[in-house]
Amino acid sequence: MERIATFTAMAVPKKRWFYVIFPLLMVCILSYMDRVNIAFAMPGGMGAALGMNASMAGLAAGIFFIGYLFLQVPAGQIASKGRAKRFIAYSLVAWAVISVLTGFIQTVNQLLVLRFLLGVAEGGMLPVVLTMVSQWFPEHERGRATAMVIMFVPIGGMLSGPLSGYVISNYDWRYLFIFEGILTFSFLFVWLKMAHDKPEDAKWISDAEKQYIQAELAQEKDRLNQSQQAQTTNLKEALRDNKIIWILILINFMYQFGIYGYTLWLPTLLGHLTHSGISTVGWLTFLPYLACMLGMFSMSYYSDKLKSRKWFVVASLCGFGTSLYFSVFFQSNVILAYFCLVMAGFFLQAAAAPFWTIIPRLFAPEVAGGARGMINALGNLGGFCGPYFVGILISFYNNQVGIYCMVIVLLMAATLTALLPKRCS
Repeated sequence: MERIATFTAMAVPKKRWFYVIFPLLMVCILSYMDRVNIAFAMPGGMGAALGMNASMAGLAAGIFFIGYLFLQVPAGQIASKGRAKRFIAYSLVAWAVISVLTGFIQTVNQLLVLRFLLGVAEGGMLPVVLTMVSQWFPEHERGRATAMVIMFVPIGGMLSGPLSGYVISNYDWRYLFIFEGILTFSFLFVWLKMAHDKPEDAKWISDAEKQYIQAELAQEKDRLNQSQQAQTTNLKEALRDNKIIWILILINFMYQFGIYGYTLWLPTLLGHLTHSGISTVGWLTFLPYLACMLGMFSMSYYSDKLKSRKWFVVASLCGFGTSLYFSVFFQSNVILAYFCLVMAGFFLQAAAAPFWTIIPRLFAPEVAGGARGMINALGNLGGFCGPYFVGILISFYNNQVGIYCMVIVLLMAATLTALLPKRCS
């Protein structure tokens, strides 16, 4: 204990905040850009070229998340065994190839198949990345580290909008997929050079920093093992005996419903709101994602500072849903409606870091990787349902009904989170 206290009091070197976060953040940004480029390609010519209506567009956007299911749990378990770097390297190659192939499609069925396969290829990415974060950052740093990695959503969104608008306006929607696939493959060499599974594998880390991480994680594991709630050491037992994991899956499902309902329809919503072309819409998406970055930083910072998780998730979900509601309420005023969409962006990913830092409080390290994978896998079915059902509602009714659906789901998620037990707080 004295040794741990000494390390905590020391001015420990912090190279890991760059050497670990940068490659993880970049790989997540690339995956996000490959995932959401269809949101710009659809109104940018793909929909017309393939003869797609709103419900079919929602299916094409959402089927990604069916494929996303398959590697979640295996990937989390692989990462827990120290093979995360290799797993991500193979994934980069796979989704780069699939992205390039999407640029050559001729039919809707080809698009659906490739979107499904892209989901499979990217499916293990988030549980692997979050497991790597937990192996490099102690609990009191994990909220900020997780937020920095999940910053891929606003950064990817800020890059995707202007880039997609430029490529589609000056070339063609097909070149968007080809270019982003080549960009992803190019990053493989950076990943292989910089990424490391654990502190023991890295040559750049100092002895002081390595010992600090190892000591803090060892203390955290001992503390967890002494907790009655953390006695489960098997994922099957956790799923059978721990009801909280199923509640977290449902909360994540509703959250992803709202996130991807908003993300994949935002360019279309902005186009209808402002009556602008795809290039202008691409730039209009910049502010919501800039606000998203601010929301993630502020919520994760105060979540760490106050050592509170649950209530920051509740506040973020309520803010997200309320902002979407007022974007419809003020639809006759373009500036106010756009401001509300920007505020929805502020709360878009603000709940993510506090939510994912609940997991290590509940499960032993041997189980946490698989638990993250299961929660992310089943929860991300909301990423299928959100775009698909919003697309159906837009087809049969209008944009406003689609947004109201997201509002209801998000407020239900906030209510369910508020009812979580005290140890999740």
